[in-house]
Amino acid sequence: MSDTPRPVSVSFSEFEPLSAEAWQARIARDLKGADPATLRWLTPDGFTLEPFYHREALAALPNVPTPQLRPAASTTAWRNVPSYAVAAGEKGRAAIMRATDALARGADGAHFVLADTTAFDVDFLHARLPLDTTYIGYSLTAAPASFVQRLLATGTTKLRGFLQFDPITDHLPDLKGQLQELREVLMLTRSMPDFQGLTLNAAFFGNRGGTVTQQIAFTLAAAAAYLSDLPTDTLTTAEVAAALRVHVAVNPNYFFEIAKLRALRQLWTTLLHAYELPAETAQLSILAETSSWSQTTLDAHTNLLRATTEAMSAVLGGADVLSIRPFDSLFHDPNEFSDRLARNLSVLLREEAGLGQVQDAAAGSYYLETLTDTLAQEAWALFQQIELEGGLPKAVGKVMQELHTAAQAQFRRIATGEQVVVGTNRFQNTREQFDFNPKKLLRSREFDSTRATYPSEVLRLATSLHFERREKRKKRAAVVLLGAHTNQLIQESFLRLLPGQEQPAMHEAHPAGTLSVLFSSPEEATLMYATPEQFGQFSRYILRIAQDDSTFVPPVLLTADLVTMQEAVRVFGFQEFTVQGYSTEDVLARLQGK
Repeated sequence: MSDTPRPVSVSFSEFEPLSAEAWQARIARDLKGADPATLRWLTPDGFTLEPFYHREALAALPNVPTPQLRPAASTTAWRNVPSYAVAAGEKGRAAIMRATDALARGADGAHFVLADTTAFDVDFLHARLPLDTTYIGYSLTAAPASFVQRLLATGTTKLRGFLQFDPITDHLPDLKGQLQELREVLMLTRSMPDFQGLTLNAAFFGNRGGTVTQQIAFTLAAAAAYLSDLPTDTLTTAEVAAALRVHVAVNPNYFFEIAKLRALRQLWTTLLHAYELPAETAQLSILAETSSWSQTTLDAHTNLLRATTEAMSAVLGGADVLSIRPFDSLFHDPNEFSDRLARNLSVLLREEAGLGQVQDAAAGSYYLETLTDTLAQEAWALFQQIELEGGLPKAVGKVMQELHTAAQAQFRRIATGEQVVVGTNRFQNTREQFDFNPKKLLRSREFDSTRATYPSEVLRLATSLHFERREKRKKRAAVVLLGAHTNQLIQESFLRLLPGQEQPAMHEAHPAGTLSVLFSSPEEATLMYATPEQFGQFSRYILRIAQDDSTFVPPVLLTADLVTMQEAVRVFGFQEFTVQGYSTEDVLARLQGK
C-alpha cells in the first residue's frame, strides 16, 4: 500500500564504535587492579564463559549464524498445551473435562499422560474433543499400536498432535517388541501430516539433574538409535525422521535454556545429514515443558516465577509447543486456580508480552550465538563418546552414571549455597505455614523425590513434624527417611549457616552410600544414618512385612509407639549423626532458619 512506511536501516552514528579491546580496558579500570579473569564463569557443563562478548565473537564462530525457524513456518506463535495425568484404572473423564474447559479459555491443545491406556475412554474423548480437529498428545508406557487403533476406531480418519512412547529412554522391557509396536504406529499414522508418532522423552534427562550438554547429547543418542533401528523395507528413514518430536524439560537457567533448544536444532540438522536425509526433513518439533526438577514445596509460590523464566526461555529458544506445570502440582490435587495461572502464563507471554511476534529473538546476540555454538560442540563430543561405546541402549549405564554425578554435584551446590534456590536455601520464610499436610505428603508414593531441592525439603518437612509433635506431646515416635547421599549435604548446609568462628569439626566417618534418617519422639529428635539393608529390615519390622518380600519398597515416613520404635532403632543398628559441640536440636533449628 502507498501509505505503508518503508523500512529504514537503524544506526547510532552519534555513538563512537568501541572494540573488544576498549571494553576490556574499561573493565580492567573498573576492577581497580583485580584480575579480570576472576569474572569468568566455569559452568556446570565444564566450559568457561567470558564476562562479556563483542561482535568479534560472531566472527570467531565456525559458521555465520542464521535465524532459526519453528517447524510451522507460517506462524511465529507456539501452541499452549497443558498436561493432564490420568492414573491407572481411571477412564480419564475428569481430565478430559478439564482439557475441554481449558480449550475454551486459551489453551491450544491437550497432553494426556496415561498410566493405563486400556481404561482411557477414547470415545468420551472424541465426543468432547474431536480427534480430527483438536491438537492432542498422548504419553504412554505400553501398547502404543493398539491405543492408536482404538483412537482410529472412534470413526476419525486422521489425528492431530503427537504420541510419546520412548522405550529406550524410559528403560521399558522387551525392546525388540516395543520397536515393532512403534513401527506399527508409524505405519498407521504415515498419512497424517499433523500427527507425529515418535516423541522422545528428553525431559527425563532434564528432570534427573542432567547438565544442558548431557541433555542434548543423550537426546541425540536416543534419536540415533531410533533412526538406525526402526526403518524397514516398508518404513523409510525419512519417514522415521519426519515422525520424530522431542519433549524437553526447561529449567530456570535462562540463557542456557534458550541456547539449549537452539543448539539441539543445529545438531539435529547435523544428525540427519549423517543419515543422508535432505535438508527439508531437518526442522525439529520441540515440546517444551517447565521442569519438575526445579519445583519446590517450600515457599511454593516462587514456582510461579520459575515457570515464567522457564516459559520465556522455551519460546525464545523456538519451542513450537509449550506446557506449563501448575505451581502446586507437587502437593495439591488439580485445581482450577493453579490450572488457570499456568494456562494464562503462556497466553500472557503471547498476547501481552508479544513474544510470538518474532522468529528466533536470540539471533545475532553475541553471547547467545557463542553459547549456542559452544553447547553444540560440547554436546556433539559427548554424543560421539556414547556412540563409541555402542550407542543407546547399550551405553545406558554410562548415561545414568553421568546423570547421577551431575545431580549429586547440584545437590552439593545447593547445600553449600553456591546455587541459590529462593525460599529453600536462601531468603527462607521461617514463618511459613504449609497449606498441605507434611505427614500425608511424606507418606505419599506420588511425592516426587527426583528434584534438586528434595534433600533440603524432606529435612525441613520432617523437622516441622517433630516440632509439631513436641508441642502436642503425642505419645508416638516417627522415623523419616531423608534419603541417600544426604549426610554430607546436611553437614555442608549446617556449616554454611554457622558464623565462621563457630564452625565445629564434624565427623567425616559416615560410610558412603548410607541413608540419612530422622528419629523423632515427643521429647527429642535425633539425626541418624543406616545402610539401605538396615532401613529395609527396620521398615519391614515396623510394618510387619515379611523379610523375604522382594516387592516391598520402604516408605519415607514410619510411625509407631515410642517403645517399639526405640527398640527397633537399637536392634537394627542405626548410628547417631554426630555434630561436635551441637545437639541435634541445634542442628535442626539452624537448618530450618530458626
